[in-house]
Amino acid sequence: MRQFVKRAVQAFFLLYTFPAAILCGFGKLEPLFALFAQGFALLPGFLGSFARAAFYRLTLEDCSIDVVIGLGSYFSRASAIVGTHVSIGSYCIIGRAQIGARTQIASHVEIPGGRAQHVRDANGRLSDTVEESGSLLVIGEDCWIGSSVVVMANVGSQSTIGAGSVVVRDIPAGVVAVGAPAKPLP
Repeated sequence: MRQFVKRAVQAFFLLYTFPAAILCGFGKLEPLFALFAQGFALLPGFLGSFARAAFYRLTLEDCSIDVVIGLGSYFSRASAIVGTHVSIGSYCIIGRAQIGARTQIASHVEIPGGRAQHVRDANGRLSDTVEESGSLLVIGEDCWIGSSVVVMANVGSQSTIGAGSVVVRDIPAGVVAVGAPAKPLP
């Protein structure tokens, strides 16, 4: 019975978010995608989480409907991939990333994603960001990403990243990594 009610609520929110998904070209029109992603991020409670899951199911490259996304959290790029039973805390910003099944992400985590590089012109001024096409930052399955972590490199499956860490180099599978920069514990 509980599963039936959950699927009915998910179906309602798929219909509720469908007009927004159409208006943003199912994630293809980035300015409108950002508008709706940030708007849905402001909906409180479990109903907001259902709305975010439905919107991202319709607009991200791939996203399970069975995810929990906290208040204030949003995806900045529609090229993200999110596995089943992923849990994302409040006030997270996620870019070009692939998040494996059953991974849990605490609150205030930033995952800019992809391999982006700011370039300077001949006068030393910053210009537009250049992204490697097709590059996604990968967080494996069954990971735990602690509160206030910044993830800028891949994290292997079944790894734990301690609160406040900054991941700037790839983290292997099955380790606990902490610090700035994050390093696996012995």
